[in-house]
Amino acid sequence: MDIYAISDLHLSSCDPKPMEVFGARWENYMEKITADWLSKVGPDDIVLIAGDISWAMKLEDAVCDLNTIAALPGKKILIRGNHDYWWNGITRIRAVLPEGMFCLQNDCLRFPGVVVCGSRGWAVEGSPDFHEQDRKIYLREAERLKLAFAAVNRERQEGDAVICMIHYPPFNVRREPSLFTEIFEKFGVTAVVYGHLHGKDCRSDPVVVKNGIKYYLTSCDRVDNCLVKIMSLGTGEEAE
Repeated sequence: MDIYAISDLHLSSCDPKPMEVFGARWENYMEKITADWLSKVGPDDIVLIAGDISWAMKLEDAVCDLNTIAALPGKKILIRGNHDYWWNGITRIRAVLPEGMFCLQNDCLRFPGVVVCGSRGWAVEGSPDFHEQDRKIYLREAERLKLAFAAVNRERQEGDAVICMIHYPPFNVRREPSLFTEIFEKFGVTAVVYGHLHGKDCRSDPVVVKNGIKYYLTSCDRVDNCLVKIMSLGTGEEAE
């Protein structure tokens, strides 16, 4: 079983929004993602989608975007991004998810050999978009992430890898520690998947290794609209 990740799909199946206005990388981007997805993912594989899934404002309008993703192979695990305004009420969302699609909100899912947890996160101290009024939300999101890891501790079995999905980058551009990275290290996370960063001018690296944890940036326009391989289970192999 292989685990892949991508984020920031910004789908608009019901009310099409031209993404090309954000740059050339967005031209026919979903066709490119779909082609790459079909070439890599089998029915038993997992694809992690780390937020900013749909431009929809209401859940009923997001359903067609969820169905677009559901039509692709593999199991899909979603978390909320800052633009997922339709994400309102985890029970309502889970009630409409197609088979093989799951969403996380301060909790986790276990598959053989791996536990996946997730939370939205927020801008961290030292980031350009962090202001004093963000501190309350930042602290709250750290507490929510702790709830996710409390669930991990209940579900994790010996030898399991742990992957955490968070929408916002968990560190600033200087890669300084944050409440989020401290939590990852405390709970022995194997890999972290995040998104949110866009544009050719943003400072970002596809993979950062910090204190033994691999951090994967998966915003689709930053990864050439290709799924990022996180690990292969069964072989114990991690992606480079």
